[in-house]
Amino acid sequence: MSEATRPATKSKVLEVRDLTKTFKVPAGKDGKTQLRALDGISLDLARGETLGLVGESGCGKSTLARTLMMLERPDDGTVSWDGVDPYTLGSKDMLALRRRVQMVFQDPYASLNARMTAGEIVSEPWRTHKTLYKSKRDRAARVRELLHLVGLRPSDEHRSPQEFSGGQRQRLGIARALALNPSVVICDEPVSALDLSVQAQVLNLLNDLQKELGISYIFISHDLSVVRHVADRVAVMYLGRIVETGPTETVFDKPLHPYTEALMSAAPTLDPSTRRTRIILEGEVPSPLNPPSGCRFRTRCVHATTECAESAPPVATEVPPGKSIRAELSEPTHVAECFHPRNSVALGIPTAVG
Repeated sequence: MSEATRPATKSKVLEVRDLTKTFKVPAGKDGKTQLRALDGISLDLARGETLGLVGESGCGKSTLARTLMMLERPDDGTVSWDGVDPYTLGSKDMLALRRRVQMVFQDPYASLNARMTAGEIVSEPWRTHKTLYKSKRDRAARVRELLHLVGLRPSDEHRSPQEFSGGQRQRLGIARALALNPSVVICDEPVSALDLSVQAQVLNLLNDLQKELGISYIFISHDLSVVRHVADRVAVMYLGRIVETGPTETVFDKPLHPYTEALMSAAPTLDPSTRRTRIILEGEVPSPLNPPSGCRFRTRCVHATTECAESAPPVATEVPPGKSIRAELSEPTHVAECFHPRNSVALGIPTAVG
C-alpha cells in the first residue's frame, strides 16, 4: 500500500502476548506426544491495518488463525480484542465477540455449501447471530447490498456456487465474511487457488473494502509478492514462533533474521537492481515434537554459533536513521529474534515482538 492509503489511526484492535498452543498426538519414535504448534506468539494489529503472516507449511500459521478466531483455546498467554480477553467471557458474550472476527478461506470451491444458493450462503451467519436483520425483508435487502459490494449482481442471490467462477466464489466468500459487520477479517491464503488475473481482482477488492469499511486484515500467504502488495506490516513465522516483524518494505529490503533473509531472497522482483543472490536453506524443518534448543532456526542457519544452541535468542531492534534509541525502545517498529541479525547494526533489546 502507498503511504496515502495507510490507516491514519494507530489504535490497536488486537494484542497477543506469549500465546502457546499444544496438541496431543500419537507418540513418535522418540516417545514424545506433545506438539507445540504455537510457542510464545506476540503480535499487534492496528485498526485499518493489514498484517501479512508468512512462513513455511507447518510453522503454525493456521493454528494461530484458528486460535484468534476463538476456535482453539490457548494453553497460555493472552488474546485481547479491543481490550477484551475472549476466554474470560461467558457463551453469550463470546458469541457477540465472534461477530467482530471473520475469515475468508483458501479454497472457494470447498468453503461454500453446494446445496445452498448464494443468498442463503451470505445470510447463513444471521441464523446464529439472530439480533441482526430480523425481518426477511431486511435480510433480503442486505444480501443484495453485500453482493453488490463485492462486485456481484444482486440477482446472483438465486444462483448456486457451481454457477460461479473461482473468483466469483471467493467474492461470495468475502460477502459472507462481511455479513456480520466485522472489524477484523482473517484471510487464509485467499487467492492461492485462483488464476493470476483473478488474484489481482480479489486483492483489489479487499483493498477497496478496507478503505470503505475500515476493516483490519490478517493476511496469511505463501506468496511473498502478494504479501508485499497488500500488507502494511509483515510477521514471519518459523516453527511456532514469530521470528521477525516490521514494516513490509523494510522487512523485504532489509531483513534482520537469517530465515527472513532466505525467504526474501526467493521473492520475485521485476527490478534488476533489487535482485538478491538466492539463499538455499540446508536440511528440513525440524519436527515441532522435538524442536532444537535455543534458536529454532539454528540447525539450518549458516551463522549459528554455540550461544544459539544454549539459550533463546534476544530481540534485536533496528534503529532507523534519524530516530533516537530511546524512542525506538519504547515503540519498536522492526524487530527480530536473533543473536546475529543481518543487514543492519542492531541492538539486543528485551522487548516483545509485535
